[in-house]
Amino acid sequence: QVQLVESGGGLVQPGGSLRLSCAASGSILRINTMGWYRQAPGKQRELVANITRDSSTNYADSLKGRFTISRDNAKKTVYLQMNSLKPEDTAVYYCNAYIFPFEIQPRDYWGQGTQVTVSS
Repeated sequence: QVQLVESGGGLVQPGGSLRLSCAASGSILRINTMGWYRQAPGKQRELVANITRDSSTNYADSLKGRFTISRDNAKKTVYLQMNSLKPEDTAVYYCNAYIFPFEIQPRDYWGQGTQVTVSS
């Protein structure tokens, strides 16, 4: 069974940093694009950033310069380094990946989400 498990969320003061991790597990043949989305209360889920298998990146315009996405293909893990955090970054952050499992059709997978709260 393929799973994505996030870690690294929590409470941080404005201006602080957090690093999120998301590890894929299970019978996986290949992982293509991996990414992070977030959903704040009362708002739609939005793309934060994604990264292709060869590490080409794409960011939401409003987050460029503060957030950095990276991945380790050998560890099947994607990271999100978040700096200069603002209260408006408060949201549940979800990991996403397009995964080719063994003997199963490829599709998008989602993690369970990790809460990030930016508050003094």
